[in-house]
Amino acid sequence: MIDAEFRSEEKFSKLSLGYEGKEEGRLVCSTIDRITSKYEKKPETYTCAISNNREVLVIEYQDDNARESGAIFEEMIKALNITKCD
Repeated sequence: MIDAEFRSEEKFSKLSLGYEGKEEGRLVCSTIDRITSKYEKKPETYTCAISNNREVLVIEYQDDNARESGAIFEEMIKALNITKCD
């Protein structure tokens, strides 16, 4: 199961996607790559290992004055069939 958490401040927004195993990891990464490639504004991304064979992919948009990232994050969440985002 893929977990999602969203954080936002004035010009900054971040979506963290937690997943388990290589199969979920490939799904998350390929989906995010496909979606971000459609947009001119590119995020910073990084992956962190956490406990129990889980990892987190973090997608951050800096200086997002036009708040474009909200729609992009929504597209990512829908594409990954995530039903709950904290």
